[in-house]
Amino acid sequence: MPDLPDTDRNSHVEFRFCGMRMRALASGALQLLGLETVAVADLHLGKSQRIARSGGSLLPPYENSDSLARLQRDLAATNPSTVICLGDSFDDDVAALEVSRLHGERLSEMQKKCHWIWVRGNHDAEPDVTSGEVVTEFGIGRLMFRHVATRDGVGEVSGHYHPKISISAKGRRISRACFLIDRNRILLPAYGTYTGGLDCREPPLSSLMRNDAVAVMTGGFARMVPLPSSSTDM
Repeated sequence: MPDLPDTDRNSHVEFRFCGMRMRALASGALQLLGLETVAVADLHLGKSQRIARSGGSLLPPYENSDSLARLQRDLAATNPSTVICLGDSFDDDVAALEVSRLHGERLSEMQKKCHWIWVRGNHDAEPDVTSGEVVTEFGIGRLMFRHVATRDGVGEVSGHYHPKISISAKGRRISRACFLIDRNRILLPAYGTYTGGLDCREPPLSSLMRNDAVAVMTGGFARMVPLPSSSTDM
C-alpha cells in the first residue's frame, strides 16, 4: 500500500508514490510536488454539444465553463510548470474544435505559463488543439502517464475508468468520484462536470487494483478510505 501520511480533508491527501510526494486534490486533480506538475483526466469538454449533434437529450451547455473554471482555480493554487491532461479531454474530435472556438482564449490564458501535454484518449484520438503537445503517453522519471491503465504497469498514472466509491456516513449513503492508488498505479477520477462513474468494486477496477489499494474521495473534501472490503461498511 502507498504511504499516505498527511490528510487535509478540506483540500487534499498527501502521499508518496514511486518515491515522489504527491497530493490528491479534492477537485480531482493530482499535484506532483517535486515536479511542479498537475495532472487531470477525462474533462470530456463538449459533451453536451456532442450529445446534441447525435440527436440525444439536450443538456444545459455549461459544463465547459464549469470544468475550465475549476481547472483555472487549481492552476492558480498550485502554479505548475507542466499540465498533463490524461485523455478524453474532449468528448470527441469535433468537440475539440468547438471548445477551441468557444473557449480558446480561456485555454490560451491557462497555457501561457505551462508546458501543456494533451494525452490522446479513446474519445479524442486526434484532437485539433491550437497549442500544447499531443502525445500517446508521457514519461517523467519513473512515472508514465497514459489514458488507459495497462495490466503490468508500474509507476503508471492514468484515467479512463471514472472511478467512484460509495460509503455510509452518519446514516446516509455518499457516492463520490475518487482516486484509486496502490504501489503500482494511480487512477484519476473524471474531472469533467458531465461525467458518470464506475464503482471501484466492479470489474475491471476490482481486478486491476491490488488488494491493498486505497481510494481518495473528491468533491468538497479529500478523504482516504481503504479498499475493497471495508469500503462497503464504513
